[in-house]
Formats: sequence, structure tokens, C-alpha cells
Amino acid sequence: MRPTREPRVVVGFHAVLARLRAEPSSVVEIFLDETRHDGRIKDLSAVAERAGVKVMKVPAKRLDGFYGGGRHQGVVARIETKSLSHSLDDILENVKGPPLLLLLDGVTDPHNLGACLRVANAAGAHAVVAPKDRAAGINSTVSKVASGAAESTPYLMVTNLARTLGEIKERNIWVVGADERAGEDLYQANLPDAIAWVLGAEGEGMRRLTRDSCDLRVRIPMLGQVESLNVSVAAGVCLFESVRRRSLRKS
Repeated sequence: MRPTREPRVVVGFHAVLARLRAEPSSVVEIFLDETRHDGRIKDLSAVAERAGVKVMKVPAKRLDGFYGGGRHQGVVARIETKSLSHSLDDILENVKGPPLLLLLDGVTDPHNLGACLRVANAAGAHAVVAPKDRAAGINSTVSKVASGAAESTPYLMVTNLARTLGEIKERNIWVVGADERAGEDLYQANLPDAIAWVLGAEGEGMRRLTRDSCDLRVRIPMLGQVESLNVSVAAGVCLFESVRRRSLRKS
């Protein structure tokens, strides 16, 4: 259950600042658009200078070359790649309080993955887990969309998702799937504090084996004309419902 390797390049203000603040020693150098002189550029330059990171002003075309012409916002950082040593077992061993996990089955779009990491981080999830054979890996697009969450929320790609779900259950963590065909309403269901939310790709949903591995399946009530939500939106609804219930139990 080893996580993916970090990307070679991080782009955009949020992602680069998050890397600088979380792990400045991993930032090799930062390239900035030489035509930008606004406050955001100055603030980022100041943070980099305090961290002792080399900053270079370069033509925008050079930044386009790093990122294939994408929306880098005039900021590109080269970072040292690394293999993170922690596993899901390591993470869960160090969790204080009930674990909160997000498992993604079949999310292959980098923008969706980045958004899922962002919402998982916002909800305080301890890790995001996905199968190696049906998932996007961490790259510069994911890192940019995640707005720093890709650098702070563990993302683990596992060989066998069903087996991982079994191991999670052995730790007394309920595996709850969000399924539009489920009979039980999310807001009416009896949800435990220790929970691993499982979501499938929009349209296809979870695979049958994944669905069968869930202790409980619930549906998000849809009150309008649309039949489903984007996976990152659905992940936010489910994760923050867990957050809401935990806060109520504490009060």
C-alpha cells in the first residue's frame, strides 16, 4: 500500500506556496514570469527567499515549455521527487480519534482527483486511497487543482482495493459506499465516526466487487433534475456529513 511518487514539477501559486511551507527543502528552484510584478509574485518571492530557495525570472514561453502551455499562472517550481515511506497501516496507527478515509474506485481524470484531494484535505481526511489499475496518479495537473492538498494529504495507490477494504474493516472502520441506487438516504443513515467513504467514477460508479465489500451503501438525495453529482462534489457532501455528525456528538 505505497503511495505514488511526487511530481517533478509543481505549478500555480497555491501548489507552490503549499510546497514551500510544508517542505521547503524539497524545492529545487522556482521560475517566475518576468513580466509579472504584482503582489502575489512579490509575496511568493519573499517566502522563497526566507526558505533559501533559488528564484529566477524567465520569459513566459519558458514556463509554457515546462507545463506544455497549460495555466501555470506564471509560477513553476522544480521539486525533488521522493518515495514516501508511509503505508495506510502507518497512517492509521498514528491517527488520534476516529479515522476518516476517502477511497476512490475508477477516478481517472486528474482534475477530479485534484478536486477530491482538496475536499478531503478540507474535511480533515487522513488519507485518500485508490486502486493502481483504475486511477489517476499525482501529476502537475492534480497538484494545481488540489491547491496544496496533494502535498499534505496522503494519496495511496493499492494493488487490490477489495483486499484493502477488508483490512480497513479489520480495524473496526466502517466501509460506506455512496451509491445512487442505494435505498438508504445519507442523512437518515446511522453512520459511525470511524468511516471510510467509497465513491466510484461519475456515471460508472463503483465496481461490483467494491460495492459488495461495503458495510453500508447510501444515496445522496437529489432534489432537482440532475441524476448525479461530480465525484469531488459527492465526496465533499459525504465527508462533511461525517464532520457535521462528529461535531454534534462532541457538543
